[in-house]
Amino acid sequence: MEQDAVRPTGQGSPVLFYVQHLLGIGHLMRAGRIAMALQENGSDVTLVTGGLPVSGFELPGVRQVNLPPIAVSNGNFAELVDADGKLVDDEYRARRCEQLLQVFRQLQPECVIIEAFPFGRRQVRFELLPLIEAIEATEPKPILLSSLRDILQKRLKPERDEETARMIRQHFDKVLVHGDPNFATLDESFSCAKQIADKLVYTGLVCAPRPQPSKEHFDVVVSAGGGAVGARLVHASLDAALKLSQKYSWCIIAGPNMPDDEYAAIASQKTGNITLQRFRPDFPALLCSARLSISQAGYNTVGDILQAKCRSILVPYSASGETEQTDRAVRLQEMGLAQPISENSLSGASLATQVEKLLLQDSPVTSSTLDTQGAVQTAEIVQALISDRHQP
Repeated sequence: MEQDAVRPTGQGSPVLFYVQHLLGIGHLMRAGRIAMALQENGSDVTLVTGGLPVSGFELPGVRQVNLPPIAVSNGNFAELVDADGKLVDDEYRARRCEQLLQVFRQLQPECVIIEAFPFGRRQVRFELLPLIEAIEATEPKPILLSSLRDILQKRLKPERDEETARMIRQHFDKVLVHGDPNFATLDESFSCAKQIADKLVYTGLVCAPRPQPSKEHFDVVVSAGGGAVGARLVHASLDAALKLSQKYSWCIIAGPNMPDDEYAAIASQKTGNITLQRFRPDFPALLCSARLSISQAGYNTVGDILQAKCRSILVPYSASGETEQTDRAVRLQEMGLAQPISENSLSGASLATQVEKLLLQDSPVTSSTLDTQGAVQTAEIVQALISDRHQP
């Protein structure tokens, strides 16, 4: 990395935003939307990422620094691997840590935003704890913020929540909760929320602005997020499309991380009414012109569905005891905004039945009243904190 590769070039306040995606791309996409809003609001943003490269992910005007990539091995969050699938060793970790600290020293940010940590991403504390130590040792100390989605994975070990709350009280200025408290509050998925209540700021849901509808029109748009864990959803959607014959047009977006052999096998089965692709940067626009969305219940995808006002079937990811997506899907069902299908009951036949049922409905789609201006409002909150920092 060049010595001045990350020195701010604009006139805005330098902001360092760290995000680590390990399995899907949801964390990265949300961080990207916030980074763009910060940049447009006048900050000079450097986004540090540490996951596998994502084709089509571009943030015009935002400086990006890529650490040596890591991911999880076969969905096992206890094992970190590099881009070649090899387990990372201490030398690899040390190289990442030193590069991150070098970015911090060169940038001299007024504000550091860390996505998910310390509520999650314990796998990368080998570099985040040294970063926090460096922040504490800097004078004047940069503002330190945690950027957090609205619903967390519920922990089986209460002591982890206690540890997280202690770290927030000791080191962080604020926790930016990217949600609408009318939909979900942090105390519902984090047991120690009351201990840090004075640190919590709700920003609204981070969603892209509603785009113009795509000129391509599909009856059904299927999306599997990053694709690393969406194979079952894609296979069931393909089976449903084949069962319904040529009745509807389908766009199936398998995800950039779906293994090549699996993608090829799916491609060999599709028929003329099915379009198969790995990634669509215009996904939100596709939803605006679609009649029905089928997806998992990840934060970003749900936000796009709400903005598009599209009927939706949600298949929450629930492997390995995951609860976050199921909690989100159930809440949306209660508001009349989605129809969930559990992974356990998912099949081509069950999906085809739901598709027919929803596409035959004449009633209008229920409109959401949730706050979806989280990216812009986050940028305004960060700028206000920086401005307060300069007050005598």
